[in-house]
Amino acid sequence: MRIAAVDDDPLQLEFYAKALGAQNHGFHGFANAEALRRHLRRETFDLLIVDWQLPDADGPDLVREIRTHYGADMPILFVTLRDSEADLVRGLASGGDDYMSKPVRLAEFNARLNALLRRAWPSSQESTLDFGRYRFHTDRRSLEMDGQPLALSEREYDIALLLFSNMGRLLSRDHLREAVWGYSAGVISRSLDTHISRLRALLDLQPASGLVITAVYGIGYRLERLPEPEPAHAAQA
Repeated sequence: MRIAAVDDDPLQLEFYAKALGAQNHGFHGFANAEALRRHLRRETFDLLIVDWQLPDADGPDLVREIRTHYGADMPILFVTLRDSEADLVRGLASGGDDYMSKPVRLAEFNARLNALLRRAWPSSQESTLDFGRYRFHTDRRSLEMDGQPLALSEREYDIALLLFSNMGRLLSRDHLREAVWGYSAGVISRSLDTHISRLRALLDLQPASGLVITAVYGIGYRLERLPEPEPAHAAQA
């Protein structure tokens, strides 16, 4: 998963980097709200960790802004020195999904983080995923279309699984590259575009099939399910 945190304490960001790296998550740390905002305009994340008191923003106000403009469904975890019931209520009311007090204990952090990820992205925990004509067998990393196995490369399978598991959700180019090639891999954009183009053809992802991969210029890709056409008699009425 691709996880971001905003906290003005470099030691806290270092803690997150180590804890998340041990679970093979990609991590992006930001020291202030404006740095996070700049990235959210062009990047996507699977989960966000927010400190309450930032040098340029109030945590709950920032979360409310993020919910409105950048990520209605992205799980958000508050981690803060505040621990009163009033603060807990305000944090959750602003759009936070969970709340932890500092100092952070590693075991509790991992448990809360994994619970949020399971709740937000349940398909990542299943061994068989069905999407109409398409069936993923995640235990053996294979994909069937109309009951027939498809010959996909490792990268093609990974991209397809990521797009189908996030149906309707825009994924940034860096999000896709990091999830498929690894956090530190240097992958040129043409390689991702080539894999996407091949998947469109191999999986018959076109309007007639009801599923399309849409490119959002300068940001990334989204797998979308098209609305079913109205019956002819309804259109004439």
